[in-house]
Amino acid sequence: MPQEPGAHEPPEPQHAPPTAPSPTSSGPAELGDLAALKALAQPRRQRILEHLTLHGPATSATLARALGLNTGSTSYHLRELARYGFVEETDGEEGPARSSPSQHRERWWRVVPGDRRFPPRSRQSPEMRHVMDELNHHAYAADLDLFERLQRESAEGDLWADAFPYSRGTIRLTLPELREFFEEYIALLNRYKRPESETPTDARTLLTRFLAFPVPPSLPAAAPAAVPAPTVDGDPECHDPAAHRPAHNRREADPS
Repeated sequence: MPQEPGAHEPPEPQHAPPTAPSPTSSGPAELGDLAALKALAQPRRQRILEHLTLHGPATSATLARALGLNTGSTSYHLRELARYGFVEETDGEEGPARSSPSQHRERWWRVVPGDRRFPPRSRQSPEMRHVMDELNHHAYAADLDLFERLQRESAEGDLWADAFPYSRGTIRLTLPELREFFEEYIALLNRYKRPESETPTDARTLLTRFLAFPVPPSLPAAAPAAVPAPTVDGDPECHDPAAHRPAHNRREADPS
């Protein structure tokens, strides 16, 4: 999924590109085209992207069955996502070899990888902010649904039942330091990425999220606590890197 760090603020282009920037170019690519953001924010397309991210390449028929849609709908949304560079056709698991280009075949789709970022909020138009708010609303709701579903479905004895790294705290930074912090986080993620051929067979796909925001100026200063704050292994800021046990009231601030 795209990141919104507000880290780099290059001059706004004279004309927004007709499609999403190429993720194969060096460095992050900014999604400054309103049409591309609208295409991305559509709820069914968000569900399609989520499925492709979690389960790998799929056909429109596979997606239709998994998401409770019809193939005409999934085919249309896939074409729109491909138009803006978010998905692309792949060899995937093609059916029997075809003798000519006109012979029917299943079209497999995958997410196009890349470091895509949203424009900083200060450079978003009112309409773009509205689209971004809708996109974030659906994305956060989907994340929470997946998180709660995994906790409900965790089986006794599952070695991954404790795989809920958790951290929640505060830090005082300047804007340049925050931008540097975010870039270091992205670099850490990239350091752990590797081709499928080099990935151990017992590895699983992990959903990682990063969220940081300043304390609202209107928030009143907190009164001194009468009792010490709850701790996790002696840490008053409740970092839980060992992920001892899942808790249903946790909000994931995982390393992704």
